[in-house]
Amino acid sequence: MTSKGVAKKMKTASVVMAAAVAAIAGGPAQGAEGEEGGSSWGEDFSFNLSGYARGWLGVNLQNQPELEAIDKDSKGKLSMVRGSLLLDADAKTGPVKWKAIGRADREHKTSYLNDLERLRTTNGTAVGGHSSSILDNYNNTELREFWAEMAFGERTTVKIGKQQLVWGESDFFHAMDLVHGYDLSWHLYFEPENEEWRKPLTLISTKIRVPEADGMLAAYVRPGWDRCEDIGNTYDIKGGRWFFQPYRGFDLSAVTDKDCDHPDGDRDDLTGGVRWSGEAYGLSYSLAWLTTFSADPVANSSFKPYKKAPSGSVFDLIHPRVDVFGATVSGYSGTLDAVLSAEMAYTEDQPFNIGTGAFLAPRVPGNVGIGLGGVKKKNTLTTMLRIDKDLNFQGLFGTSRPSFSSIQLFNTQVLGFDRDDDLVRLFAFGTPLTEHNTILTAFTTLNYANDTINPGFAIGFDLTHGGGFAIPSLSLTLSDAWLARIEADIFWSGNKSNKVQFSDQSSQLFGYFDNASQLVFRLTRQF
Repeated sequence: MTSKGVAKKMKTASVVMAAAVAAIAGGPAQGAEGEEGGSSWGEDFSFNLSGYARGWLGVNLQNQPELEAIDKDSKGKLSMVRGSLLLDADAKTGPVKWKAIGRADREHKTSYLNDLERLRTTNGTAVGGHSSSILDNYNNTELREFWAEMAFGERTTVKIGKQQLVWGESDFFHAMDLVHGYDLSWHLYFEPENEEWRKPLTLISTKIRVPEADGMLAAYVRPGWDRCEDIGNTYDIKGGRWFFQPYRGFDLSAVTDKDCDHPDGDRDDLTGGVRWSGEAYGLSYSLAWLTTFSADPVANSSFKPYKKAPSGSVFDLIHPRVDVFGATVSGYSGTLDAVLSAEMAYTEDQPFNIGTGAFLAPRVPGNVGIGLGGVKKKNTLTTMLRIDKDLNFQGLFGTSRPSFSSIQLFNTQVLGFDRDDDLVRLFAFGTPLTEHNTILTAFTTLNYANDTINPGFAIGFDLTHGGGFAIPSLSLTLSDAWLARIEADIFWSGNKSNKVQFSDQSSQLFGYFDNASQLVFRLTRQF
């Protein structure tokens, strides 16, 4: 089917779903059992307000080479003093369920953040950027979700408004969970709750239960009413604590804009997807297709524009459209006494930047280097294999019950890979893209005192390029209202790290996190 045909069908679906909007907004109220014996609006009303107040303290565990430019240390300094207030309102008016979630985030400018802000003056990016203060990276107030949901008959529900959809099985890296981008600007690694990172979108979604086939059909349409900042993943590119080494203190927004009106990635474009999930032969499975925006941006360079000249002085960040076809399967193995899962996502037209090597000293003559030589699309295949198992550590560690543990293996393969394409792993770095990128992760959680004391440990390795992470943690339930968490985010680069901006080095994934190890304290008051 052509892209025009897909768009036509999706527009038809949006018209059908829009009729449901009208029904929810102004249709006659009916009880769950129909007109006879159903509840009236006045009798079937409920409202509940909950939420939390949460605070974080982050401490640097390493010195960072960027601050040597102003003769400053960073080890032992507070990298984050953050507070959040979240309000979660649920209501029911007759047959309609409502949800609204708002969150306000505020940070204190620590001496370390002040040092990073001073670096922007040293490297010339203090002028022309999109933030007057480094705290603009982190302070935010938003209505995160606001939706209404209504059942039509016994099988179909329709939800309309700003919401989140989760399609996928993996935890650390996302193969199929691509409906939404993630806000990774304030704490790139690691918040336990994905819903706090995920960026909600304005959607019309539906679920249709098909008991005859032991399954459910889910579909959504995104009409294109979202803000530019809602599209794709958001990174700390304004020089803050989670910008990749060696760019901390470098405000990239001084030389670039985010373009959400690009011909190949216009936020006003209609997007959507369809997913079937079911059970067969003792297995749970799903099949999905979605058309969406590439999660990570690519650079539309002024040296070699892609379909449109950038407005930024050097390049624009764009999120071109992609089509993703995915499948998941999981089931219990009696032999291993474990749940085995697999996930696969075939992405059509994944965009990459061109131009390895240092800026203006490229490895391939005629290219610019550091990914500023244009955009080329490749199909990719991402696979995930996972085993979840309860391990009996009661005798060894004295836990109160078996400990949930998981091992996950991820691989992303670039199909039709050709080294002569001169593709880079990430713009602003000169490192060549490789055909395979393979990551192995594992985690376990121990449980004591009726699950009120929960030590945990997560670890990951880049099997292709070296480097990895380790996250020891301790979660405490202090009372019904108070929760605490302490964790260390520890990274090693495997000697694959940049030290100088725009240089020709070999930085790969965990080289981006070099010298970024943190100790994080979190305290939550639920209400």
